[in-house]
Amino acid sequence: MSRQKLILMDDAPLNMFHIRITALTFGSNFSDGYALGIIGMALSLLGPQMKLGPLWNGLLGSSALIGLFFGSLILGGLSDKIGRQKIYLTNFVIITVASALQFFVQDPVTLFVLRLLIGFALGGDYAVGSTLLAEFAPKKYRGVLLSSLNVLWTVGYVISNLVGYYLGKSGSDSWRWMLVSAAVPAVIVLILRIGTPESPRWLLKMGRKDEAQEIIKKHIGPSIIMDENVSAGDQSTYRMKDLFNKQLWRRTAFGGLFYVCQVIPYFAIYTFLPTILEKMGFTETFAVDMFLNLFLLVGAIAGLWCTEKLSRRGFTIYTFVILTITLFLLSVLPAGSYTSSIIIFSIFTFVMSAASNLTLVYPAELFPTEIRGTGVGVVTAISRVGSAIGTFLLPVSVSSFGLAPSIIGMSFVLLIGTIVSIAWAPETKSLALNEASNPIPDDKKNGQDQIISRNVNS
Repeated sequence: MSRQKLILMDDAPLNMFHIRITALTFGSNFSDGYALGIIGMALSLLGPQMKLGPLWNGLLGSSALIGLFFGSLILGGLSDKIGRQKIYLTNFVIITVASALQFFVQDPVTLFVLRLLIGFALGGDYAVGSTLLAEFAPKKYRGVLLSSLNVLWTVGYVISNLVGYYLGKSGSDSWRWMLVSAAVPAVIVLILRIGTPESPRWLLKMGRKDEAQEIIKKHIGPSIIMDENVSAGDQSTYRMKDLFNKQLWRRTAFGGLFYVCQVIPYFAIYTFLPTILEKMGFTETFAVDMFLNLFLLVGAIAGLWCTEKLSRRGFTIYTFVILTITLFLLSVLPAGSYTSSIIIFSIFTFVMSAASNLTLVYPAELFPTEIRGTGVGVVTAISRVGSAIGTFLLPVSVSSFGLAPSIIGMSFVLLIGTIVSIAWAPETKSLALNEASNPIPDDKKNGQDQIISRNVNS
């Protein structure tokens, strides 16, 4: 009788299927970055044409973020009931159609509704896409694969600025072409996602063991088996309130607060970056904007290395400290300090972009399979409430109180994130994905997170 070496799914070698799932999940992050960047560029033309005030500028700037809240909350929870794959595909049908319809809008209300729909689908994809990727990814590569999604968000944002700048030269109606251009990457992603398999971890939890193992065999390898302590057929009913039980409430609270404290200043600042640079006294705002975009891109790439080499907890705390200090310094610099402003703003941008990788890694590692989609959806929804409020309030705040007080307010948000992370951030880097269901204190793990592949009789 021959002996075959079976390898647990968490310890599987990286293969082209893992790369494909990562690439397909890039779609939502690229589209989200593009949607955020392009609305900021479009509003500079759309606003005067439709005679929009600070209120409508804030609403349209935050509309996709409001939709993200509802989408991540509703579709994330739904994915724990009906599976990941259906939602993973349907999201981009909605994004493609709503993006194309933006070309025909005649009033801010219609545009607001369409961008709510785009945000709704993107929110669902944030919850479902990162969950699906996390459930396929081997433990060793999970962090770098998830954090690489942030690089594509940044690429989408930077490209939208370039597209917006050059389309803006073509006339007063060029904002329509800016907005409809988001349909191009969306339809490509939609086509490529056809045929994506269901998560085998979810299938196993639904008692569909044979289907789960067939997907693993086909896409990951014939010698790969499901982690032994994932109970086949364990169909216990999990509800959203379980995220707040005594085992998980701290992780839920940390996930939501750390996420929201990071994205409030991120989305608010980079949605209205040209306006902020103008308020700071820069005359060539596009050149400075592109310079900072370069730091966004380089920071996102550097964040991949940090995610791989640094602990989750340490990376989170140290970046919050740096972000708090640099943003506060920007608020107190005297007028005309252009060189100092660019240096400090560049440091802030670089660190913010690197730290944003964590928002796509941490949430999927905090929760067990049975409620992972709901958990990721809830913390993403919390973050989008904050980012939508921050993006809505920034133009109103700058108009009412000035730029410096508005930046000080965002520095305080980052300070809260620092305190929350010091108090509650868990270390999840080396945990097998199924161990999120039974969090073990770091000082008591004693290597329990190491799952060993073994030889068995075939």
